[in-house]
Amino acid sequence: MKLYGSYTSPYVRHCRIALIDTHTPFEFIETDAQASAQLSPTKRVPLLVDGDIQLTDSSSIVRYIREQAEQRFLPKVSDLEMFNLANTVMDTCANIFFINKYDGITPEQSAYLARQQSRVDSSLDALNQLSFNHQQPFHDGEIRLACVLAWGIFRERFSIDSRENLQNFLSQFEHYLPFTQTRPTSV
Repeated sequence: MKLYGSYTSPYVRHCRIALIDTHTPFEFIETDAQASAQLSPTKRVPLLVDGDIQLTDSSSIVRYIREQAEQRFLPKVSDLEMFNLANTVMDTCANIFFINKYDGITPEQSAYLARQQSRVDSSLDALNQLSFNHQQPFHDGEIRLACVLAWGIFRERFSIDSRENLQNFLSQFEHYLPFTQTRPTSV
C-alpha cells in the first residue's frame, strides 16, 4: 500500500494517522503539487494505491483503511457532522491560502474572501460549542478536526486562543501517539 502526499496536509495526516492507528503497513511517498497533478486525476493529495485500488480523496482513503481493519468509519451522524464541519473549515482556509499565495489577494481586498474568512470564524465558533470525547479512542470526526486545527495553527491561518473548548480538545491529542508521530516539522 502506497500513500502519496505532503507532510503538512491535514488530509494526508489523517490518512497517515488511520494507517498507523490500524497498524497497516504502508509506504509514504512525499509528493509536491506538480507530481500530484500528474499522479492523480484530482491533481491533489492524498492518493492511495493498493494493488488495483486507487483512491483520490482522504474520506474514501480513511474509510478504506478502517474497513480493511474491520473498524467503523464515522458510525454516528454527529461524528459525520463534526468531520464535515472540520472539512468546511479546511477547504475554506485552503481556498483563502492559495488565492493569497498565487494571486496575492487577501480577505481585506476581496468581498468573496472576506465572506470565506467569516465562514471559517463562524465554523470554528460552532465547533467550539460541541461536546468532545477527550479520551482515546478518538473517532474520525475528532481526528479530522484535530488535524485541521493543528494545520490552521501551524500555517497561522486562524487562532483558537479565544476558543477554550477547542484548545482543551486539541491538547488531548498531544497524548495520542499517531497524532504526535505525524506532526509536521517544516513548512
